[in-house]
Amino acid sequence: MAGNGVVLREWAPDDLDDLVAMLDEPDIARWTPMPSPFDVEAGLAYLKRARQGRLTGQRIQLAITTDGLAPRGEVLLFGVVPARREAELGYLVGAPYRRRGLAAAALTLLTGYACGSLRLRRLLLRIDPGNLASTAVARRCGYRLTGEPPIPQEGPYGPTSLDTWEYVAGRPATRRDRLRNVASRRYGRRT
Repeated sequence: MAGNGVVLREWAPDDLDDLVAMLDEPDIARWTPMPSPFDVEAGLAYLKRARQGRLTGQRIQLAITTDGLAPRGEVLLFGVVPARREAELGYLVGAPYRRRGLAAAALTLLTGYACGSLRLRRLLLRIDPGNLASTAVARRCGYRLTGEPPIPQEGPYGPTSLDTWEYVAGRPATRRDRLRNVASRRYGRRT
């Protein structure tokens, strides 16, 4: 899957060193449920889970690349509820590659695939409200807070909670969303 300046591809066994380097990082541990430290053993288990999830149709975990080669991050789809035509998505980008629009580009591609090819109607993100970079990506990609109660979670830095964001296929952007996107393009700010 390619577009928006990124190429999304399956994880490969040769990605192990890059995966471990990317996921063994304090911000990844803070905002995601990854084991910390993230070592070679964790990496092998992660790649195995990604492969099994894809084979069973339960998960799609794709490396974010700019050229189909070295991974810069990951975007994933999981928790599909066929009866409700919904699923959860997630994304992360390695520290050296942040602030380049890779997460937004990858999330936009996977959102389009989920709504188009998989015919899902509602996509969810669960984001700690303190993760301002991730909330900015969600907003930029047309996701909105649902107003549902936060989901409590125990993380490596203590208890936290996750807000639920949603993208509903076919729902037009609000006036506020359109104005924010226009301002971002006009003034070169990232939202």
